[in-house]
Amino acid sequence: MNRNNELKTLARVFITLGVTAFGGPSAHIAMMQQEVVAKRKWMTEEHFLDLMGATNLIPGPNSTEMAMHIGQDRAGWRGLIVAGLCFIFPAVIITLFFAWLYKEYGQLPEFQPFIYGIKPAIISIILIAILPLAKKSLKNIQLGVIGATVLVLALIGINEILLLFGAGLLAMGLSLFSNRKTINSFLPLGILQISDFNILSATNVSLLLTFLKIGAILYGSGYVLFAFLDAELVEKGLLTRQQFIDAIAVGQFTPGPVFSSVAFIGYQINGWTGAAVSTVGIFLPSFIFVALLNPLVKIIRNSSIFSRFLDAVNIASVAIIVSVCYVMAKESISDWRAVLIAVICLLLSIRSKKINSVWIVVLGSSLGYVLNLF
Repeated sequence: MNRNNELKTLARVFITLGVTAFGGPSAHIAMMQQEVVAKRKWMTEEHFLDLMGATNLIPGPNSTEMAMHIGQDRAGWRGLIVAGLCFIFPAVIITLFFAWLYKEYGQLPEFQPFIYGIKPAIISIILIAILPLAKKSLKNIQLGVIGATVLVLALIGINEILLLFGAGLLAMGLSLFSNRKTINSFLPLGILQISDFNILSATNVSLLLTFLKIGAILYGSGYVLFAFLDAELVEKGLLTRQQFIDAIAVGQFTPGPVFSSVAFIGYQINGWTGAAVSTVGIFLPSFIFVALLNPLVKIIRNSSIFSRFLDAVNIASVAIIVSVCYVMAKESISDWRAVLIAVICLLLSIRSKKINSVWIVVLGSSLGYVLNLF
């Protein structure tokens, strides 16, 4: 009965986040930190950091995988599935609505005034969430130097995966050099295989295989996803350039994982079944990776040498989020209206630390609409 209650609570939490989590992976993870660490005390800041660092080391949508990690920690493999599906499902439903609207009428509604206000609000949420994580990850001077270096390198455009692994390996190397210890263990790697689905049409089989491949190898943000999609679909003539641009737009103004934009693409190519197999393909590898990785996180933390690796990855993850926040602020806070929204949301977040981040998003969106009337 207790496990069923945990699953119901997980479902409520992640459906709410799936409907309200705007702003990309960094913003989603910040909202999760507010919900599961600051508000519900489901885990410590350090364990949340460990999961965040581990998530950054595997392919797939980071915030979706973070939801899965939290679910598995809370309620086992059922929790992984419930949290993952509940976070993905609202975004896919909203995206499919716009996909249908677009295919029927050839255009999308205008959401710019609302999005204008959401972006500064999201920045305030990230800043409030990242401060305790930064304090927890800054365990010594060495980690501080690694974090500062990663931040500078991220701001000048160095690939985030290179920075994460580089930080971890550097910390391990320094530890080995100082302690003169050797490593006698290794981490297993999962191999994904897919079978032949004869019941599907040729188009759907092609979509499924394409998105399984992308989901299994894609590191980084949704912007990297769009580069893959351009090469796999637009250049091969399966999707027009305009459809591709509109899919990017849908991914930006809908809540939840940006990867849900593949449902829009699948629908344009082959209707509802195309949307379904595309969505399954892009997210299925993440469920497998998280199921394999989650039990290893505590083992890694209990190993002195791999613990150093994880500490460095954690502070590198924080530094990368700070760099993303800086870039977002530079792009979205460009006039007095955006500055006003950001300041109001930040002050409210500081004064009322237990306020649900959903209300910050709603406030920012509403202010964006009202201020754009002037």
